[in-house]
Amino acid sequence: MTLHDDVLTLDGEYALTAAEIEHFREKGYVRLAGVLSAAEAAAYRQVIRDAALKHNRETRPLAERDTYGKAFLQVMNLWRVDEAVRQFVFSPRLAGIAARLMQVDAVRLYHDQALFKEPGGGHTPWHQDQYYWPLGDAATVTLWMPLIDISGEMGSMSFAEATHRHGFVSAGGQISDDSEAFFEEFVRSSRLPVSGGGAMAAGDATFHSGWTLHRAPGNVTDRTREVMTVIYYADGATVSPPANDNQEADRQTWLDGIAAGHPAAGPLNPVLFPVG
Repeated sequence: MTLHDDVLTLDGEYALTAAEIEHFREKGYVRLAGVLSAAEAAAYRQVIRDAALKHNRETRPLAERDTYGKAFLQVMNLWRVDEAVRQFVFSPRLAGIAARLMQVDAVRLYHDQALFKEPGGGHTPWHQDQYYWPLGDAATVTLWMPLIDISGEMGSMSFAEATHRHGFVSAGGQISDDSEAFFEEFVRSSRLPVSGGGAMAAGDATFHSGWTLHRAPGNVTDRTREVMTVIYYADGATVSPPANDNQEADRQTWLDGIAAGHPAAGPLNPVLFPVG
Protein backbone atom coordinates (compact mmCIF):
# COMPACT_ATOMS: atom_id res chain seq x y z
CA MET A 1 0.00 0.00 0.00
CA THR A 2 1.31 3.45 -0.90
CA LEU A 3 0.62 6.28 1.53
CA HIS A 4 0.47 9.93 0.54
CA ASP A 5 3.26 12.01 2.04
CA ASP A 6 0.88 14.15 4.09
CA VAL A 7 -0.55 11.00 5.69
CA LEU A 8 2.82 9.31 6.10
CA THR A 9 4.73 11.99 8.00
CA LEU A 10 2.38 12.89 10.90
CA ASP A 11 4.53 15.93 11.61
CA GLY A 12 1.92 18.63 12.25
CA GLU A 13 1.77 19.71 15.90
CA TYR A 14 -1.29 18.62 17.91
CA ALA A 15 -3.01 21.51 19.70
CA LEU A 16 -2.54 20.22 23.24
CA THR A 17 -4.16 22.54 25.80
CA ALA A 18 -2.91 23.64 29.21
CA ALA A 19 -5.94 21.93 30.76
CA GLU A 20 -5.02 18.62 29.12
CA ILE A 21 -1.43 18.87 30.35
CA GLU A 22 -2.70 19.62 33.85
CA HIS A 23 -5.12 16.67 33.70
CA PHE A 24 -2.23 14.37 32.84
CA ARG A 25 -0.11 15.83 35.65
CA GLU A 26 -2.87 15.45 38.24
CA LYS A 27 -4.63 12.26 37.12
CA GLY A 28 -1.76 10.36 35.48
CA TYR A 29 -3.51 10.02 32.14
CA VAL A 30 -5.33 12.09 29.54
CA ARG A 31 -7.65 11.25 26.66
CA LEU A 32 -7.18 13.28 23.48
CA ALA A 33 -9.60 13.52 20.55
CA GLY A 34 -8.50 13.52 16.93
CA VAL A 35 -4.77 13.01 17.37
CA LEU A 36 -4.91 11.50 13.88
CA SER A 37 -7.43 12.59 11.28
CA ALA A 38 -9.91 10.03 9.98
CA ALA A 39 -7.86 9.69 6.77
CA GLU A 40 -4.58 9.26 8.67
CA ALA A 41 -6.11 6.69 11.02
CA ALA A 42 -7.56 4.69 8.13
CA ALA A 43 -4.25 4.65 6.25
CA TYR A 44 -2.20 3.63 9.26
CA ARG A 45 -4.78 1.09 10.36
CA GLN A 46 -4.14 -0.83 7.16
CA VAL A 47 -0.34 -0.89 7.38
CA ILE A 48 -0.21 -1.59 11.14
CA ARG A 49 -2.84 -4.32 10.89
CA ASP A 50 -1.03 -5.98 7.99
CA ALA A 51 2.32 -5.85 9.81
CA ALA A 52 0.89 -7.07 13.12
CA LEU A 53 -0.87 -10.06 11.56
CA LYS A 54 2.18 -10.91 9.46
CA HIS A 55 4.52 -10.95 12.45
CA ASN A 56 2.14 -12.34 15.08
CA ARG A 57 3.41 -15.64 16.49
CA GLU A 58 0.42 -16.54 18.71
CA THR A 59 -1.53 -19.35 17.05
CA ARG A 60 -3.15 -21.09 20.02
CA PRO A 61 -6.95 -20.95 20.39
CA LEU A 62 -8.11 -18.55 23.12
CA ALA A 63 -9.19 -21.44 25.32
CA GLU A 64 -5.61 -22.75 25.50
CA ARG A 65 -4.04 -19.45 26.65
CA ASP A 66 -3.52 -18.03 30.13
CA THR A 67 -5.03 -14.72 31.28
CA TYR A 68 -2.23 -12.66 29.71
CA GLY A 69 -2.49 -14.54 26.42
CA LYS A 70 -6.25 -14.12 26.26
CA ALA A 71 -6.00 -10.36 26.80
CA PHE A 72 -4.55 -9.52 23.38
CA LEU A 73 -2.31 -10.45 20.50
CA GLN A 74 0.90 -8.53 21.25
CA VAL A 75 3.44 -7.77 18.52
CA MET A 76 6.38 -5.52 19.44
CA ASN A 77 8.80 -3.21 17.64
CA LEU A 78 7.01 -3.28 14.31
CA TRP A 79 8.98 -0.16 13.38
CA ARG A 80 11.98 -2.39 12.76
CA VAL A 81 10.25 -4.59 10.17
CA ASP A 82 7.94 -2.19 8.31
CA GLU A 83 8.88 1.26 7.00
CA ALA A 84 5.32 2.60 7.02
CA VAL A 85 4.85 1.56 10.65
CA ARG A 86 8.19 3.25 11.40
CA GLN A 87 6.73 6.53 10.15
CA PHE A 88 3.93 6.20 12.71
CA VAL A 89 6.23 5.27 15.59
CA PHE A 90 8.73 8.02 14.78
CA SER A 91 6.02 10.65 14.32
CA PRO A 92 7.12 14.04 15.71
CA ARG A 93 3.44 14.87 16.32
CA LEU A 94 3.01 11.93 18.69
CA ALA A 95 6.41 12.25 20.36
CA GLY A 96 5.83 15.98 20.76
CA ILE A 97 2.65 15.29 22.74
CA ALA A 98 4.61 12.89 24.96
CA ALA A 99 7.31 15.51 25.59
CA ARG A 100 4.81 18.22 26.49
CA LEU A 101 2.83 15.93 28.79
CA MET A 102 6.00 14.86 30.62
CA GLN A 103 7.24 18.46 30.49
CA VAL A 104 10.67 17.48 29.19
CA ASP A 105 12.74 18.80 26.30
CA ALA A 106 13.39 15.49 24.55
CA VAL A 107 12.00 11.96 24.50
CA ARG A 108 13.35 8.58 23.43
CA LEU A 109 11.57 5.49 22.17
CA TYR A 110 11.30 2.49 24.49
CA HIS A 111 9.35 0.30 22.10
CA ASP A 112 6.08 0.04 20.20
CA GLN A 113 3.51 -2.73 20.38
CA ALA A 114 0.33 -3.59 18.55
CA LEU A 115 -2.32 -4.87 20.98
CA PHE A 116 -5.17 -6.60 19.17
CA LYS A 117 -7.95 -7.89 21.45
CA GLU A 118 -9.77 -10.61 19.53
CA PRO A 119 -13.53 -11.25 19.63
CA GLY A 120 -14.10 -13.07 22.91
CA GLY A 121 -10.68 -11.96 24.15
CA GLY A 122 -10.32 -11.68 27.90
CA HIS A 123 -9.87 -8.70 30.18
CA THR A 124 -6.53 -6.97 30.60
CA PRO A 125 -5.91 -7.11 34.38
CA TRP A 126 -4.99 -4.12 36.48
CA HIS A 127 -1.26 -3.42 36.22
CA GLN A 128 1.50 -0.80 36.19
CA ASP A 129 3.55 -0.72 32.98
CA GLN A 130 6.70 0.54 34.65
CA TYR A 131 6.91 -2.64 36.72
CA TYR A 132 8.42 -4.14 33.54
CA TRP A 133 10.90 -1.35 32.75
CA PRO A 134 14.41 -0.91 34.27
CA LEU A 135 14.04 2.86 34.19
CA GLY A 136 13.55 3.55 37.91
CA ASP A 137 11.40 6.62 38.41
CA ALA A 138 12.21 8.17 35.03
CA ALA A 139 9.39 10.08 33.37
CA THR A 140 7.57 7.71 31.01
CA VAL A 141 4.35 7.79 29.02
CA THR A 142 2.46 5.33 26.83
CA LEU A 143 0.39 6.31 23.81
CA TRP A 144 -2.64 3.99 23.32
CA MET A 145 -4.54 4.57 20.07
CA PRO A 146 -7.45 2.62 18.54
CA LEU A 147 -7.09 2.21 14.79
CA ILE A 148 -10.82 1.63 14.35
CA ASP A 149 -13.82 3.09 16.14
CA ILE A 150 -14.27 1.12 19.36
CA SER A 151 -16.98 0.81 21.97
CA GLY A 152 -16.48 0.14 25.65
CA GLU A 153 -17.59 -3.43 25.01
CA MET A 154 -14.53 -3.97 22.81
CA GLY A 155 -12.11 -3.27 25.65
CA SER A 156 -11.28 0.43 26.02
CA MET A 157 -8.99 1.50 28.84
CA SER A 158 -9.86 2.57 32.40
CA PHE A 159 -7.47 4.28 34.79
CA ALA A 160 -7.23 4.52 38.57
CA GLU A 161 -6.78 8.25 38.96
CA ALA A 162 -3.58 9.72 40.40
CA THR A 163 -2.02 6.32 41.03
CA HIS A 164 1.16 7.53 39.29
CA ARG A 165 1.79 9.47 42.50
CA HIS A 166 2.14 6.19 44.40
CA GLY A 167 5.05 5.06 42.23
CA PHE A 168 5.73 1.34 42.42
CA VAL A 169 2.96 -0.40 44.36
CA SER A 170 4.62 -3.44 45.90
CA ALA A 171 3.21 -6.95 45.44
CA GLY A 172 1.13 -6.01 42.42
CA GLY A 173 3.42 -7.91 40.10
CA GLN A 174 3.10 -8.77 36.44
CA ILE A 175 -0.13 -8.86 34.44
CA SER A 176 -2.07 -11.83 35.77
CA ASP A 177 -5.09 -12.94 37.80
CA ASP A 178 -3.01 -12.13 40.89
CA SER A 179 -2.36 -8.54 39.77
CA GLU A 180 -6.07 -8.09 39.03
CA ALA A 181 -7.05 -9.28 42.51
CA PHE A 182 -4.33 -7.31 44.32
CA PHE A 183 -4.91 -4.03 42.52
CA GLU A 184 -8.71 -4.33 42.60
CA GLU A 185 -8.51 -4.48 46.38
CA PHE A 186 -5.92 -1.68 46.40
CA VAL A 187 -8.22 0.56 44.34
CA ARG A 188 -11.25 -0.32 46.48
CA SER A 189 -9.60 0.07 49.86
CA SER A 190 -7.85 3.30 48.83
CA ARG A 191 -11.15 4.66 47.43
CA LEU A 192 -9.49 5.64 44.20
CA PRO A 193 -11.67 7.09 41.43
CA VAL A 194 -11.67 5.03 38.24
CA SER A 195 -12.34 6.80 34.95
CA GLY A 196 -12.03 6.22 31.23
CA GLY A 197 -13.55 3.41 29.25
CA GLY A 198 -16.33 4.00 26.76
CA ALA A 199 -16.26 4.62 23.04
CA MET A 200 -13.29 6.08 21.19
CA ALA A 201 -12.92 7.02 17.55
CA ALA A 202 -10.10 5.82 15.35
CA GLY A 203 -7.24 8.29 15.82
CA ASP A 204 -8.25 9.32 19.34
CA ALA A 205 -5.66 8.42 21.96
CA THR A 206 -4.96 8.10 25.63
CA PHE A 207 -1.58 8.87 27.15
CA HIS A 208 -0.78 7.48 30.60
CA SER A 209 2.17 7.57 32.95
CA GLY A 210 4.18 4.38 33.45
CA TRP A 211 3.04 4.10 37.08
CA THR A 212 -0.66 4.78 36.43
CA LEU A 213 -2.81 1.74 37.20
CA HIS A 214 -4.98 0.75 34.25
CA ARG A 215 -7.02 -2.14 32.92
CA ALA A 216 -9.42 -3.03 30.10
CA PRO A 217 -12.45 -5.32 30.00
CA GLY A 218 -12.78 -8.24 27.62
CA ASN A 219 -14.02 -7.89 24.06
CA VAL A 220 -17.58 -9.18 23.93
CA THR A 221 -18.16 -8.06 20.34
CA ASP A 222 -17.53 -9.86 17.05
CA ARG A 223 -14.81 -7.38 15.94
CA THR A 224 -11.13 -7.27 16.87
CA ARG A 225 -10.10 -4.25 18.94
CA GLU A 226 -7.13 -2.95 16.93
CA VAL A 227 -4.83 -0.74 19.00
CA MET A 228 -1.32 0.59 18.47
CA THR A 229 0.86 1.77 21.34
CA VAL A 230 4.17 3.60 21.62
CA ILE A 231 6.16 3.96 24.86
CA TYR A 232 8.32 7.04 25.39
CA TYR A 233 10.70 8.11 28.16
CA ALA A 234 12.59 11.29 28.98
CA ASP A 235 15.97 11.66 27.32
CA GLY A 236 18.68 11.57 29.99
CA ALA A 237 17.15 8.67 31.93
CA THR A 238 19.58 6.06 33.20
CA VAL A 239 19.17 2.31 33.41
CA SER A 240 18.21 1.21 36.92
CA PRO A 241 19.27 -2.09 38.53
CA PRO A 242 16.63 -4.61 37.40
CA ALA A 243 14.16 -5.20 40.22
CA ASN A 244 12.69 -8.40 38.76
CA ASP A 245 13.22 -10.91 35.96
CA ASN A 246 10.95 -8.95 33.63
CA GLN A 247 13.10 -5.84 33.98
CA GLU A 248 16.25 -7.85 33.30
CA ALA A 249 14.65 -9.26 30.15
CA ASP A 250 13.67 -5.76 29.08
CA ARG A 251 17.19 -4.47 29.80
CA GLN A 252 18.59 -7.06 27.43
CA THR A 253 15.87 -6.79 24.78
CA TRP A 254 15.00 -3.09 24.55
CA LEU A 255 18.06 -1.39 26.10
CA ASP A 256 20.80 -3.43 24.40
CA GLY A 257 22.04 -4.84 27.73
CA ILE A 258 23.22 -1.42 28.94
CA ALA A 259 24.56 -1.67 32.49
CA ALA A 260 22.73 -0.09 35.41
CA GLY A 261 23.77 3.49 36.05
CA HIS A 262 24.50 4.24 32.40
CA PRO A 263 22.34 6.37 30.08
CA ALA A 264 19.35 4.52 28.64
CA ALA A 265 20.36 5.31 25.09
CA GLY A 266 20.79 2.11 23.10
CA PRO A 267 20.48 1.66 19.34
CA LEU A 268 16.76 0.81 19.70
CA ASN A 269 16.08 4.01 21.67
CA PRO A 270 16.45 6.95 19.28
CA VAL A 271 15.44 10.46 20.25
CA LEU A 272 12.03 10.99 18.60
CA PHE A 273 11.53 14.57 19.72
CA PRO A 274 12.84 17.07 18.90
CA VAL A 275 13.55 15.91 15.35
CA GLY A 276 17.18 16.22 14.30
